[in-house]
Amino acid sequence: MTTEQRQNLLTFRDYVRKILDPTHILCYMAPWFREDKMQYIQAEKNNRGPMEAASLFLQFLLELQEEGWFRGFLDALNQAGYSGLYEAIENWDFNKIEKLEMYRTLLRRLQPEFKNRIVPLEILPELAECLISQECEEIRQICYNKGMIAGSEKLIECLLKSDKENWPKVLKLALEKEQNNLSEMWLVEKGEKDIENKDLEDDEMETSEIHIFFQEDPEYQNLSQNSQAPSEMSRTNLKPRNYQLELALPAKEGKNTIICAPTGCGKTLVSLLICEHHLKNFPQGRKGKVAFFANHVPVYEQQKSVFLRYFERLGYSVAGISGATTENVPVEQTIKNNDIIILTPQIIVNNLKNGTIPSLSVFTLMIFDECHNTNKHHPYNMIMFNYLDQKLGGSSDPLPQVVGLTASVGVGDAKTTDEAMLYICKLCASLDATVIATVRDNLEELEQVVYKPQKFSRKVESRTTNKFKFIVSQLMRDIESLARNICAEFGNLFQTQNGDFGTQKYEQRIVGVHKAGMVLRLPDKEEESRICKALFLYTSYLRKYNDSLIISEDAQMKDALNYLKDFFNNVRTAGFDETEQDLTRRFEEKLEELESVCRDPSNENPKLNDLCLILQEEYHLYPETRTILFVKTRALVDALKKWIKENAALNFLKPGVLTGRGRTNQNTGMTLPAQKCALDAFREDKDNILIVTSVADEGIDIAQCNLVILYEYVGNVIKMIQTRGRGRARGSKCYLLTSNADVIEKENINMYKEEMMNDSISRLQTWDKTEFEKKVHSIQIHDKFIRDSQPKSKPVPDKKNKNLLCGKCKTLACYTADVRVVETCHYTVVGDDFKERFVSKPHPRPKSYGGFEKKAKIFCAKENCRHDWGIHVKYKEFEIPVIKIESFVVEDIATGVQTRYSKWKDFHFEKIQFDAAEYPNDFRA
Repeated sequence: MTTEQRQNLLTFRDYVRKILDPTHILCYMAPWFREDKMQYIQAEKNNRGPMEAASLFLQFLLELQEEGWFRGFLDALNQAGYSGLYEAIENWDFNKIEKLEMYRTLLRRLQPEFKNRIVPLEILPELAECLISQECEEIRQICYNKGMIAGSEKLIECLLKSDKENWPKVLKLALEKEQNNLSEMWLVEKGEKDIENKDLEDDEMETSEIHIFFQEDPEYQNLSQNSQAPSEMSRTNLKPRNYQLELALPAKEGKNTIICAPTGCGKTLVSLLICEHHLKNFPQGRKGKVAFFANHVPVYEQQKSVFLRYFERLGYSVAGISGATTENVPVEQTIKNNDIIILTPQIIVNNLKNGTIPSLSVFTLMIFDECHNTNKHHPYNMIMFNYLDQKLGGSSDPLPQVVGLTASVGVGDAKTTDEAMLYICKLCASLDATVIATVRDNLEELEQVVYKPQKFSRKVESRTTNKFKFIVSQLMRDIESLARNICAEFGNLFQTQNGDFGTQKYEQRIVGVHKAGMVLRLPDKEEESRICKALFLYTSYLRKYNDSLIISEDAQMKDALNYLKDFFNNVRTAGFDETEQDLTRRFEEKLEELESVCRDPSNENPKLNDLCLILQEEYHLYPETRTILFVKTRALVDALKKWIKENAALNFLKPGVLTGRGRTNQNTGMTLPAQKCALDAFREDKDNILIVTSVADEGIDIAQCNLVILYEYVGNVIKMIQTRGRGRARGSKCYLLTSNADVIEKENINMYKEEMMNDSISRLQTWDKTEFEKKVHSIQIHDKFIRDSQPKSKPVPDKKNKNLLCGKCKTLACYTADVRVVETCHYTVVGDDFKERFVSKPHPRPKSYGGFEKKAKIFCAKENCRHDWGIHVKYKEFEIPVIKIESFVVEDIATGVQTRYSKWKDFHFEKIQFDAAEYPNDFRA
């Protein structure tokens, strides 16, 4: 060790003291420390705590004179899991650790709330990657021996010492996954958009989760009291029901209101009544201006059409603004020139941020559709943050009235009615609502319109033996062994229990290994390229095998096998190097045995037999039955459609499918026209069973059906209420079909939470008006304090030139100095050098979008790599590449440190705007 290194360790010793528990690395330091010194360090921790023990450890460490002890210390950190501290000391760069200090400060401030509100054993699996393995075990033992609060205190203590730069984000995701309302207080990325425009280079330019709004006939009968088609609907023939007038009343009196009423009861008409009353009764000499926010573009399109038809004879002007229209019509001008503006919420967030809209005072009424989304960093909440800052900041400018629409306000992670009431109060605080409007006086009328289906939960059996899983699991173990052999550093990440194969837990672990492998650094760059590429392939194949096991669990084995066969057929048409040839050979050696297993009738899935019996029974009792079958994945949608069509016992079924539009792995979703065709076919009885994913559980109004089946499908209480709401016909039924008793238990909990939600709303409606307003106001003050406590500094762009390496083979692709930003969120590369580093193939789905025309896909030019880098597009008169950052690894030229980013917005480099003058004529189309 050099004198400089010794001095550096002294300089940065405070970081080590704050992070390191030396007892976790003592076993790796045995070659350097005598037994008595290790006992002294252990005793110091027991008596005075880990920081004092770390001080003593550093004292002993710096006294060492033996050759190699500094490298031994680094290796001990790495082996024990102190990866952040290891990297910081190896490079003498503690910036990443320093940036965590503001989150530690926030966690200390929120510690009393956290320790009383979290269940550490529930979120520990998500946080394990941010902790040392010994810490995880200590937390578990404390929970078991001393209780959950003591365990929470230990978890917080460990997070405060964590050296993992992503622990604040992982904590937020863990809280959100458990639907813990503390996630609202833990604002990791202040000011960032939660729902972004999808990058063009993502290849699928639609959003990843689209919710269709397709108005059902009964809704329009409710609007017009006849069976007129939507296109013929106008305000002259609308006659609201009494319960709709009841729902509208508080808002018509000018009160900020959350309207909570069942799916299918006609909340759209309620919003029209409120809007009309607001505009007609505005004080003389003043003019009202209404903003209606729709969370998704198809909903926006539908509502814009409804509002236009309704208000066309009243003389009010209606316009819509979405991402597709902002390029052509200025937002400010559209708002100024119209009385009613239908918007997607991110439009307002962006324009408030850039100052185009000075404040929300330009509106007099804001209506939020699906308002239960007003939480966390959803655009609805971003809008209301602005509203509340204006309200609580003492501004004299008038604020708009606020109305929210929802089928379910939810209860979050509440376990008692008091906690549920607090959760609902927080939603009211977010929307500044002083009234929760539900149907109370006209319940009988409502129940004649909206039918609540009978709910059944059925536990079904899984296969007692699964030869398919046995064979595939062995293939997976073989790949894990290959990965361990090629890179010992990743060996401990492949210690898999047999039960983990075919689970989401295994998927998450392999994704972690996949990401870590992309930034592996070795002195020999050729060896680094070889190993990184091999790890990339091994983890990709493991994920495919894991997918096939998930499919086989819920569908037929042959569907899972076909999934694998399609994957390997695609592999052969791509790079197909020696590693892929070896992996393909291993699969083909087992192919005949797998096909034999799939043909064996004894391996049929008993879950499908139960599903078949339910369908046969229901259609026998009522041949006109119309069914919506909910499943978890698109692969399962395809598999079940195939199973129905091949099953002679179900020849009375005419299956249709409905999935989202986004891209998942190599699979693309349905186009918007295809989705509409599927819904039309179901409405017109061309199909009598519709197999759907989560796209159908919120924001979509499907024509009446009388049977809903949830096949291994469960979510939170909001999802349950909305999914069950698909069964609108009188006498409808809803089945939950699962082999997992925990799923039934979760659904039972959801039903309990629904009752608790309704009870909580009823109790809150009995509160004194002043008391309720005082409670809402106190929550707003508290939440504003939390928001104001968040770090506000923007990251400073790194002006140093960096390498962009292929994420698969690590070959140089380009430099950041050559990257240019096109239309705010798309990235291209200038210069002839980059043109030589990629190859292109015609795009299988060429299309135009937002000024871009997709022409081709681009891949790494290395023959044995061919990693997907993005697309080639025509933009104006230019033909340019558009690259996606997740396909690359960013390398610091000076230090060699490598970093992987999933989104361009996370990569803070100096971004230069696209300039046509930089492009020679050969770039022009």
